[in-house]
Amino acid sequence: MVAILHYLMVFSGSALMVYNIYKYVLFARSLRAMGGWEREQRTLYIPIVLLVLFLMGYLAVGIFGQPDLVVAAILFGGSIFVFLMIVFVNLVANRVQENAQLTSDLKAAEESNRSKSSILSSMSHEVRTPLNAIIGLNKMVLKSADLSDDVREKSLKIEASANHLLVLVNDVLDMSRIESGQLDLASEPFSLKELLSQTDVIIGGQCATKGLEYNSDSPSDVPEWYMGDAVKLEQALINILGNTVKFTQAPGSVSFTTRYAGSFGDMHTLQFVVSDTGIGIDEKFLPKIFDTFSQEDSARTSKYGGSGLGLAITKNIIDQMDGDIQVESKKGRGTTFTVTVTLKATKAPSDSTQDQDEVEADEPVEELPEGALEGLRVLMAEDVELNAEILIDLLDLEDIVAEHAENGQIAVDMFNDSEVGYYDAVLMDLRMPVMDGLSASKAIRALQRPDAGTVPIIALTANAFEEDVRHSLQAHMNAHLAKPIDPDLLYLTLAKLTKRIP
Repeated sequence: MVAILHYLMVFSGSALMVYNIYKYVLFARSLRAMGGWEREQRTLYIPIVLLVLFLMGYLAVGIFGQPDLVVAAILFGGSIFVFLMIVFVNLVANRVQENAQLTSDLKAAEESNRSKSSILSSMSHEVRTPLNAIIGLNKMVLKSADLSDDVREKSLKIEASANHLLVLVNDVLDMSRIESGQLDLASEPFSLKELLSQTDVIIGGQCATKGLEYNSDSPSDVPEWYMGDAVKLEQALINILGNTVKFTQAPGSVSFTTRYAGSFGDMHTLQFVVSDTGIGIDEKFLPKIFDTFSQEDSARTSKYGGSGLGLAITKNIIDQMDGDIQVESKKGRGTTFTVTVTLKATKAPSDSTQDQDEVEADEPVEELPEGALEGLRVLMAEDVELNAEILIDLLDLEDIVAEHAENGQIAVDMFNDSEVGYYDAVLMDLRMPVMDGLSASKAIRALQRPDAGTVPIIALTANAFEEDVRHSLQAHMNAHLAKPIDPDLLYLTLAKLTKRIP
């Protein structure tokens, strides 16, 4: 009976070794299929030879020998050990293959994001270029003093429609960048007081136009200066406030309240509460309100318009700030949004640390004194002939003399060939043939002449993303204005950079 057990262990181990050889052959073939094992083919099959020799030894002992318990246990245990090792090696190989696939997928995703960023930048440029012509030409028409009431009314409708289209384009581009993980938040000192003031000006104007009452209240005992991204925070708040204005009918009201919710050291928690007396939201729809393209019903969309992206963008911005946004509403009883963010309080930046020659594109437009820009001479680099004609006409309205260069290289040559101080400023498109605007700006700054480093250079471009602004400033430009151009902001920027006004 004991002898039978010994032989059973030996032949069971032999059978298991045959299975081990089969599994290892499959494993070796799978490695070859992955590629990269051409030089190691012989080495790869050495274990098969060894396993076959072990099998032959097992069979020799079982057929010609008289194995005792120790030999039988060693032979059977060896087969078990080889089996477990092959299972383990297969697990490791599968994990390595999975990691290689994940690495490949990650590289593909990164390449896709880079491609998407390039496509979005191109889309922004291509869409904004014709919009620039539409809005620019329409603004020139509206500046005419002899317009009939009918033409002026139609021009104002064109302006409203073009601006609405621009908002939709910006929303789509913003959402695409958020989904591809390309939304970057700045960390710079900003004035909370100025941010709230700008918001009040924009929303107060919208409410006045629609016949709504607008109430704004902010605490006077909180620090004015904080670190963060003022542009994105203001965008989030204006998206919410604009939404409340859209869905509130006269004689309703909109209120905007800023609350100081507490502090820990220099970290302050602020709450921005937006309430309205509008149409409200069905409680069943509230969980979906921040979803992309989320709109309560098609009839509402037809009546009030919108892309369904504003609140989704707002939610993503607040989430990236590690903040929170809550909404309470009942159908027909209005809506209340509460945004909570924690910001680091800081000191006001000193004048010496601020570049007095840089003008932010989102600075509130001041009233320009009449004749402030008269006689100003600018060099304008623009490759699209229609945009150049529109810009020349807009500058001519303020008696500014513009000389046109069709690309960046021509602009550099014209500046280099001019007398020192001949040009008061340079307006530079970014995307141009032969030499782009960034390269042209750097080339002008590198010229060996006294005014090369001081002449104001303003980016005037359809490239409107934050990285485009950074690239402009890194190319030693003084300001970045996005197309479609706001003529009043352009005039004000020129006036400030050329010291025509303080």
